[in-house]
Amino acid sequence: MRPGLRRERLVVVGNGMAGLRFLEELVRRAPGRFDVTVVGAEPDPAYNRVLLSSLLAGDIGVGDVELKPHEWYAEHGVALVTGQPACALDAAQRTVTLGNGEVLGFDRLVLATGSDAIRLPLPGRDLAGVMTFRSLADIAGLEQAASEGLPAVVIGGGLLGIEAAYGLARRGVPVTLVHLMDRLLERQLDAEGARLLAAAIEAKGVRVLLGAETAAIRGGAAVETVELKDGRVLPCGLVVMAVGIRSNTALAPSGGLQVKRGIVVDDGMQTSASGIYAIGECAEHRGVCYGLVEPCYEQARVAAAAIAGEPVRYAGSVLATNLKVSGVSVFSAGDFEGVGAEAIVVRDAGVGSYRKLVVREERLAGVVLVGDTAEALWYADLIRAGTPVSALREALAFGQAFAEAA
Repeated sequence: MRPGLRRERLVVVGNGMAGLRFLEELVRRAPGRFDVTVVGAEPDPAYNRVLLSSLLAGDIGVGDVELKPHEWYAEHGVALVTGQPACALDAAQRTVTLGNGEVLGFDRLVLATGSDAIRLPLPGRDLAGVMTFRSLADIAGLEQAASEGLPAVVIGGGLLGIEAAYGLARRGVPVTLVHLMDRLLERQLDAEGARLLAAAIEAKGVRVLLGAETAAIRGGAAVETVELKDGRVLPCGLVVMAVGIRSNTALAPSGGLQVKRGIVVDDGMQTSASGIYAIGECAEHRGVCYGLVEPCYEQARVAAAAIAGEPVRYAGSVLATNLKVSGVSVFSAGDFEGVGAEAIVVRDAGVGSYRKLVVREERLAGVVLVGDTAEALWYADLIRAGTPVSALREALAFGQAFAEAA
């Protein structure tokens, strides 16, 4: 930068995993080029939400979820503001107003506001003892509730619900997991893979109720029971709502940005307003809002490259989920249901492992792995590249080394 030239002011609203990854990419690509401020609504700097269940279970400590210390921001010339939500955006005047009244001017703005936990509009949802599972603050509340040893009901059989149930069970809390659908992780697993997962979770002390719809939460001053629509009543002192997330787009309308399910962005992650970008769970790209970490990281990389002047475009992400759910390794990618396609299935009931490969038009279209996920990245690469697999067909289910040797 030539002497006398003002650096561009770059404000990042949201200091979650996507926002931090954007900062890491930017300081690598354009060190010192921007005057950067990052604003986080939570009191703590970015942390690893993926590890919250391990924190709840007591397997790790609070320090283990930290991604970067305060010093990292200072060392890279990033002004860090925590505990302050952004309340208003003026796209024309190029300002963001914070909850404490402070006004930040910007030349470029990146919205990485993430998502909010959905709370079902049930009778009793405001009773003491009804919580969500999304943040460090939630974990603190759940730990306090768990210490009382009262039975818990977790509503929702997606990833967050399963992890909350597992974490509470690890703390010795009697837990019932209630799920509306006929299988767990219905967006990530086929029926057989989900059955294996449910059996593994029940073996860890979690009671699983499928096809069960919650009608109401009852109690006086605090939660006492959960009523299901089929008439069953579940006594409890804690209810965790883990029924999904909703893109946090609250800031966008004040700035006149286009919003559908999320903040609409183009292939450079730019919103409908020039110089304003959105990434992660708050963004909607080509009609899709992603709730997984890897797409958020891809979007962060593209936005940083675009702002640094590099010709990088985002074409969307192949949906791939690589998780350790309640101690059980699970992976899925692509079209794992495979309706009308060929399915190659390998089972090992002895070790509780399941492998399903979906082949369509001589290419791997989808995969589900439960128990043994060692070959997950290889399968994901085959799907992304559209590699013909007919020559590997007989050995495909046995992994990369075996297939390539054959």
